[in-house]
Amino acid sequence: MKIGLISDTHIPEAMPELWPHVFDQFQDVECILHAGDIYDFSVLDRLEQIAPVYAARGNGEDGSGGREVQPNDHRVRETWTINLQGFNIGLTHYIPMPEIPPGLTIRKWKNRLFPDTHLDVLVYGDTHVEQIDLIDNTLCINPGSPTYPHNLSLQFGTIGFLYLDEPAPRAEIMQLTDSGTTPFDWAASRRPW
Repeated sequence: MKIGLISDTHIPEAMPELWPHVFDQFQDVECILHAGDIYDFSVLDRLEQIAPVYAARGNGEDGSGGREVQPNDHRVRETWTINLQGFNIGLTHYIPMPEIPPGLTIRKWKNRLFPDTHLDVLVYGDTHVEQIDLIDNTLCINPGSPTYPHNLSLQFGTIGFLYLDEPAPRAEIMQLTDSGTTPFDWAASRRPW
């Protein structure tokens, strides 16, 4: 099972609609998880033409920065817990990354947002920084932003994929390019993971 991961699209603030590459890359996914800061739910309408969509409500949907408050929508919640292929997947917009012990840890945040639930995977956004970590036996994935990577100006950013076809879930980040996508170059990003 292949799942599309996206976050922090900021449409239409960033641009009128997402790069066409995103839709092309998601053509073979079975569902799409959007980790918030959608801004306008027309993005979800377009993604839902490809596959079912689950989205986390980000601060950008709640009128921050003078933006229009987005209405309630069955595809959007503060958090989702979805069971796919026997794996529990949590979806939210914000978690404390990097962790700041003792108060702001993934363990405490999971207990707060997903009480009494073991998460195999936690998908989040907010930082615009792509990241994959294994923390407390949970695969934590931030697909970054396709439009404002690392909170920079409008440019090709990143999306992600979650694979549930093995004994353990695995994820990858893809860099959008002029011609489509390429695997994200972690060494070039100078990140420690």
